[in-house]
Amino acid sequence: MNVLLIGGGGREHALAKAIADSPKLGRLHITHPQNPGLAKLGTPVDVPVGKAEIYRLTQYCDKHKIGLVVIGPENPLAEGFADALAAKDRLVFGPNQQAATLEADKVWAKQLMRGASIPTAESRDFTNLDRAIAYVESREEPPVLKAAGLAAGKGVVLPSAMDEAVAFLTDCLGGKKFGDAGRKVLIEERLSGPEVSVLSLVDGRNIYVLETAQDHKRLKDNDDGPNTGGMGAFSPSTRIDDRTMDIVQREILVPTIDALKREGIDYRGVLYAGLMLTPAGPKVLEYNVRFGDPECQAIFPRLKSDFIDICIATCTGKLSDIDIEFDERPSCCVVLASDGYPESPKKGDIISGIPDAEAIDDVVVYHAGTALDEKGNFVTNGGRVLSVVAVGDTPKAANTKAYEAASKISFAGMQMRTDIGG
Repeated sequence: MNVLLIGGGGREHALAKAIADSPKLGRLHITHPQNPGLAKLGTPVDVPVGKAEIYRLTQYCDKHKIGLVVIGPENPLAEGFADALAAKDRLVFGPNQQAATLEADKVWAKQLMRGASIPTAESRDFTNLDRAIAYVESREEPPVLKAAGLAAGKGVVLPSAMDEAVAFLTDCLGGKKFGDAGRKVLIEERLSGPEVSVLSLVDGRNIYVLETAQDHKRLKDNDDGPNTGGMGAFSPSTRIDDRTMDIVQREILVPTIDALKREGIDYRGVLYAGLMLTPAGPKVLEYNVRFGDPECQAIFPRLKSDFIDICIATCTGKLSDIDIEFDERPSCCVVLASDGYPESPKKGDIISGIPDAEAIDDVVVYHAGTALDEKGNFVTNGGRVLSVVAVGDTPKAANTKAYEAASKISFAGMQMRTDIGG
């Protein structure tokens, strides 16, 4: 089967490696060959990749007999790529545009949760700056602020003071920071408790819960510094037991899919629930309609089953017919970020040591924000540059090995948390 993979980050490199490992793969086609990790595994498409010219990508799929399209990032899903590329003889792994609203519009998602009595934080949404500021200032402590649209994982702020909250609201509702994504803001009560990511596959009827992971959003150790797209993760999470997972499935996952059905939405793809385990039980912080990044990089080195089989079963409503196997050993993923990330990531710095890191047993290095310069050197080309992942017999062993591998890699201004999975 020929496969087209859409996307160009570390998550997509992890997906590409899983696809390439499948004996069912004919040829892998990729949309982002500027990522050297992807370029090594796939054939670049020779047409534009964008919403305005999606017909060109459809023609490409027809010409090259693409039987499966795997969509990694949220933006193409929200733009309706799954709808446009699906055909009688072509499956698309990823929810349609209507289903992608669950991530693309946090206000709509919150209304869906309220209607289905799904546990989540109390909230209000605003489009008027003065009213939003007045509401925030009426709170005893600064609430959580979220841009309602897609903001590459950076549209959430937990302000430590009111002036920080006012600045974020001004940036969003003034249209400066996130464009259209920030023209509506969700203001939520601040919940307390550990966070955990629960990822599941949905085939329209069945829900298959995958291995858990725990993300680290803040830039610096001890959850300090600004929010990022994610500075590392480990899998499985140590914070969720079988009893809690039963509650998550019964009170969150199943009601979510049922609520979507009532909206006429046939959900097929990944459903990611970002949860907080509060004293009152698990509550939803956010939904994503794709694999998390870097959670995907932490989970996929543990995957033992054929990923193409998994995609086909998800697309065709046959998840109940397959068993998905994972390595029982835990993993630890450490993200290496560029100088200036997250606000102004620096590009063009030479990266050394990747082969040395990859030479360590049970270590994989996923490329995210990298490129090749004219001399063939790896250079930084984005905010989150590499994901270094290790699998070990214990969480501590995975942690130690991941940091041993990360220590082999260097580039100017490299940023790395030292407390992932520790």
